[in-house]
Amino acid sequence: MSETLVVAPSWIGDAVLSHPLLVRLKARDPGGAVDVLAPAWAAAVYDRMPEVRRTIPFPFGHGQLQIAGRRRFARGLPRYHRAVVLPGSLKSALVPWFAGIAIRTGWRGEMRYGLLNDLRRLDEEALPLIVERYAALAQPVGESLERPVPPPRLAVDAARRDAARDKFGLDAIAPVLALAPGAEYGPAKRWPVRHFAALAREHARRGFQCWAFGSAKDAAITAELAALAGVPVVDMAGRTSLAEAIDLLSVAERVVTNDSGLMHVAAALDRPMAAVFGSSSPAHTPPLSPKARVVSLTLACSPCFERECPLGHTDCLEKLDPARVLSALD
Repeated sequence: MSETLVVAPSWIGDAVLSHPLLVRLKARDPGGAVDVLAPAWAAAVYDRMPEVRRTIPFPFGHGQLQIAGRRRFARGLPRYHRAVVLPGSLKSALVPWFAGIAIRTGWRGEMRYGLLNDLRRLDEEALPLIVERYAALAQPVGESLERPVPPPRLAVDAARRDAARDKFGLDAIAPVLALAPGAEYGPAKRWPVRHFAALAREHARRGFQCWAFGSAKDAAITAELAALAGVPVVDMAGRTSLAEAIDLLSVAERVVTNDSGLMHVAAALDRPMAAVFGSSSPAHTPPLSPKARVVSLTLACSPCFERECPLGHTDCLEKLDPARVLSALD
């Protein structure tokens, strides 16, 4: 039985987008095993992908080189036939090299000659989507990407889902509007909180309950949303684990989110959703679900891909009114 180690990316959204690669690896070698080397938090994502045998927690923080530590860690790994390295950094390729894995696949990136011996040259026009770039690494070098690429999907266990709902005392009857107003990248990705609040009011009028999701870093944003809405909003930012957030999002009748990791989670759960784009573009990382709608004003100044609006007005989000998002949901 061949064994493959996938070195995972360090963002929630990118972790979700790696799922089609895992599907393709298993399809090409049904009897083989796929393990994922990833930050500890990513187990919440990869545990919900049936193709993954196990997730190995990566003990090194973002930006830490620690060559000696990586060497020791690599020597403690099981023997793998192949490694697929998804991040483009030099340090992400060190562990497979130190581990002596025979085939080490990845795109050319940050000075990785020798560390990767199946080094691919990326044609960005042929593979515009991140999900395509990941999936292509399951195929032999030079082979055109097999299309269509299967959409990322997360499998939720019903018992764990119900346990999460019980833990937080959540209503299991009324339909759920899930709101994810955060975006770790920066304010130029965040639709104004007052617009999220307006959607919460309208959905409360329609009989929905409103749940707000995010990390502890988003707590101030979700608290402001709850205060502005004027209707009950269950604020779960920083209260749930990522695993619980995924399981709870799976019951949402509707989701509204910025371009963020939770957008990709909701899409992989195939939830009806509106994804708001401002400074970023859906040309590279759209929500991959037939039930997702991208909402954007596509102004002349966007996408700028900046963390903060360089013009100081963030019109791409400020002028995107709630009625437009509500129309997409409806």
